[in-house]
Amino acid sequence: MKKAFQTALRIIYPARCTICGDAVDSDFGLCGPCWRDTPFISGLVCDLCGTPLPGESRDSPEFCDDCLTTARPWSRGRAAMLYRDNGLRLVLALKHGDRHDIVRPCAKWMARAALPIVTADTTIAPVPLHWRRLIRRRFNQSALLAQAVARNLGVACCPDLLIRTAATPVLDGLGRDQRHATVDRAIDPHPRRRHLVTGKSVVLVDDVMTSGATLSACTQAAYVAGARDVRVLALARVAKDA
Repeated sequence: MKKAFQTALRIIYPARCTICGDAVDSDFGLCGPCWRDTPFISGLVCDLCGTPLPGESRDSPEFCDDCLTTARPWSRGRAAMLYRDNGLRLVLALKHGDRHDIVRPCAKWMARAALPIVTADTTIAPVPLHWRRLIRRRFNQSALLAQAVARNLGVACCPDLLIRTAATPVLDGLGRDQRHATVDRAIDPHPRRRHLVTGKSVVLVDDVMTSGATLSACTQAAYVAGARDVRVLALARVAKDA
């Protein structure tokens, strides 16, 4: 009976490509052309930010030029795709287009990318929005992704581990130093959530990683909360070759 109902639904509402809307074989999938134009990250990557690197995967960690010259407070990091082409389209559709259906496939791709940095005691936590911006947008896209990633990985999620105490301006167009100065001391641990991460590994989730300024501020707040180790995961990574 259930199978017949699902078949009937598929006939009435055929599966569509998440990006272009063309027919596909399964729900929340991508058609061939859209898959080809989506810049998924694979192979050798920077162990701190997930940027793809030339060469073959090795046993020892490798780092990109940015991470060799910029101190990162977190220990490891990954990203599912580059912030260009369909990677850019997916982020903007989720962030500004109310396309919550995008969360499900993106979380699967992020969970796959996160496998090397997740441990049994990992708690997933999103980059927070200030309450004023949350009211305007009505949702925190990073929190939606974090909760879905946690479900895919079978680990805990604390959606309000961190709070943004200052309404910082949008960071677009700012240089690295300006970005870090803008978010400095703007994020704190939630005073009632510290016990959930004390002595544990935390993976911070954001939709886009650019300079790493916001994730750095969040990492410092997570350590203040008592985390043993902090790692980062982004849906999309801005890279110089993007």
